[in-house]
Amino acid sequence: MAQRNRSMSAKLGKGRAALTLTHPNAAGVDIGSASHCVAVPPDRDDEPVREFKSFTADLERLADWLKDCGVDTVAIESTGIYWIPLFELLDARGFTVLLVNARHVKNVSGRKSDVLDCQWLQQLMTYGLLRGAFRPADGVCALRSLSRQREMLLRSQGRHVQHMQKALTQMNIQLANVISDVVGETGQKILRAIVGGERDGQVLAAMKNARIRASREEIAKSLQGNWRAEHLFALKQALALFDFIGTQLTECDAEIEAQMKRLQVHDAEPDKAKRRGCARNAPKFNLRELMFKMCGVDLTRIDGIDITTALTVISEVGPDMSRFPTVKHFAAWLGLCPGTRITGSKVISGKTRRVANRAAQALRLAAAALRTSQSALGAYFRRMCARMDKPKAVTAAAHKLARLIYTLLTKGEEYTDQGQDYFEERYRERVVRQLSQRAEKLGLKLITIPQTA
Repeated sequence: MAQRNRSMSAKLGKGRAALTLTHPNAAGVDIGSASHCVAVPPDRDDEPVREFKSFTADLERLADWLKDCGVDTVAIESTGIYWIPLFELLDARGFTVLLVNARHVKNVSGRKSDVLDCQWLQQLMTYGLLRGAFRPADGVCALRSLSRQREMLLRSQGRHVQHMQKALTQMNIQLANVISDVVGETGQKILRAIVGGERDGQVLAAMKNARIRASREEIAKSLQGNWRAEHLFALKQALALFDFIGTQLTECDAEIEAQMKRLQVHDAEPDKAKRRGCARNAPKFNLRELMFKMCGVDLTRIDGIDITTALTVISEVGPDMSRFPTVKHFAAWLGLCPGTRITGSKVISGKTRRVANRAAQALRLAAAALRTSQSALGAYFRRMCARMDKPKAVTAAAHKLARLIYTLLTKGEEYTDQGQDYFEERYRERVVRQLSQRAEKLGLKLITIPQTA
């Protein structure tokens, strides 16, 4: 029995590789809001663990100390947004900085203080047991910050639209029941006239656009209310805040346009083919042309991907996909691929893991818009909805969109839609082939009947 155990141990240990010093000059930093604890290899300094305040002058001293200790790689634990100043400073000083996930190293007993945390990070980084999180280039990071700022402004503007609707409802002004959008052309004219002092329903109803289906009588009837002063004041302030955020959006769009021009690497222009109209909240400049000059391909040719979705994805990832070796790595980073929880050769769960990824969220919204698309992607989404529940079908379609984006950005090819009929024919051929194989295993023969017109 002992001989058998020794032989088995030899077989199990034969393929194991011993731990090697992958980064002998590594340091570990535990991030805090007021101070950072830093650990370097014990043989580099008499005091290998030090604490530095989070002031800029102290961060400069931290970088100088790491340079004097011969450190070239730094592992930083991600903590809120406190890591960003130190990360950018060390990266500018020439260090290789890796932002590691705190969840990967927290379940180790015996580490109850920040000093031991930074030492543990330094040891794990020395043996190459930590992986850095994805962070795009500096130019793309700037574009990402501007894009997120724009999304925040749009959310704030949407809240003030709700404040307008609340003030109207409190005055029993039922304008939202006859006009679908109170911030459209007709709604804005009526609201500004109300704030200006107009109360005659017939005069306000005469401002309607010809495309409004409701009649003037219906609009005038919906504009009969109590006109209380406090609610009019709330409406006035909500409208003023809506306009102010509109000016902020214009300034943000100008910054985004300037940053995208700095990131241009291609001189060609996209084709002049007619595309679907842009969303109302899309930037006012020619975003499609600037996006093409950044990426070299037109992502809006993919059905479901409008220009705002393309901006969100590119601002979060960037046009360079070299960080992701394969499309599977890209889908896994987005959190759109099936899970692989397997134990004992048994699949425990294939549920997609939860990730807070803005690009994945934008792709899910784009996938949900394929419900009425008469394209191959639309047919695929409807086929998935027939096979599984709606959230899983949305994730599957978003996964396909992510694979298409990765292929376009890596190969530089244009996307061409084969159409709904092409997808349905391919699906029929696949089903017939599977049925024929199953019939052959049962000793039967499948005979196809020609379809009539």
